[in-house]
Amino acid sequence: MTINTDKLTSAVKGKIGPFIEEIAGSAHADNLHSFHVVGSAVTPDYDEKNSHVDSVIVLKDMDLGFIEYLAPLGKRYKKKGVAVPLIMTPAYIDSSLDVFPIEFFNYRLIHETILGDAIFSGLAIDRAHLRFQCEREIKTQLIRLRQGYISTLGEKKLLNEGLVESITNYLPFFRAVITLLDKDAPIASYDVIKLLEEATSVKTGIFEKILKLRHKQISLSGEELTRAFEEYYEATERMARIIDELTL
Repeated sequence: MTINTDKLTSAVKGKIGPFIEEIAGSAHADNLHSFHVVGSAVTPDYDEKNSHVDSVIVLKDMDLGFIEYLAPLGKRYKKKGVAVPLIMTPAYIDSSLDVFPIEFFNYRLIHETILGDAIFSGLAIDRAHLRFQCEREIKTQLIRLRQGYISTLGEKKLLNEGLVESITNYLPFFRAVITLLDKDAPIASYDVIKLLEEATSVKTGIFEKILKLRHKQISLSGEELTRAFEEYYEATERMARIIDELTL
């Protein structure tokens, strides 16, 4: 199989290219089905200094020997900004589309196949499964926000960390919601938030603010963080109501 990194930026290619070459040249190469770069590394959101490179390795058959081989390799490349890849097989993907439709929808939308077959490109995502996971995810997120706020004990640093960590979980969900509302989901984060407001009439400025907080484009005082949390929670509640009322 030929390695094709032409569509990766030079920064991403420099980090993950050698990692792919080592795997493709290993004794496990015959069991490789495909290698895919996913997530922010193939979007305009990628930040060379702060973002890591996410990937998915698809094996023809699951092989614990490959997992053992990958463990020290993954540890070495993690220091270079390459996240530990997810390992799947075609059979696992086929049997998991109903369980993880949001994740596989986002893989289909945002990926570059570097080696082997483009298995994610042809995935069929059932809208009913997608809606069900959206409802589960948003209601789970409301619980996490409440419990997370309590656990901060009013400490600014912990509240800040909780908010910036949570926004990354929202974006794949938002793309799924936009699709369920019969719009074409964007890839770039700020475009996602903008279109979400147009599609739902929910004011999404707070999501944009938390994203800017994550990217260290702004900073908030303790009082501002408390107000931001309140807005964030209320906007999340409104999104939950929209999902509840969504009919396919």
